[in-house]
Amino acid sequence: MPLPRWLARFNLRVTNRVLGPLAGRLPGMGVVIHQGRKTSRQYRTPVMFFRHGDRIVIALTYGPDSQWVQNVLAHGGCDFETRGRTFHLTQPRLIHDERRSLLPALVRAVLGLLNVSDFLELTISG
Repeated sequence: MPLPRWLARFNLRVTNRVLGPLAGRLPGMGVVIHQGRKTSRQYRTPVMFFRHGDRIVIALTYGPDSQWVQNVLAHGGCDFETRGRTFHLTQPRLIHDERRSLLPALVRAVLGLLNVSDFLELTISG
């Protein structure tokens, strides 16, 4: 079971506002820039990510039903900022992997304790 929804709401209102400006500058962190499905409003969601060649993998600590994940899936991609660079990401794909095989060993162990097994994989486009 991913982290509880109340924690996601807290992070949305408090933690993301603090981390948001820093997330695009810190190693291993980035900002997913996505468009709302109904509002067409642009949103910015800070995430931890792991790069594998031309792919980005994001652990879905609140599960695949999070609004930002649904927005990215509905639009077929998003923009992504990290360390002063912006990438366009396409071909979003949900992955359920209880072994967490796409992640470094230490991260696998921590996410195992949190019982996080869902990930979003995207391809860096151009």
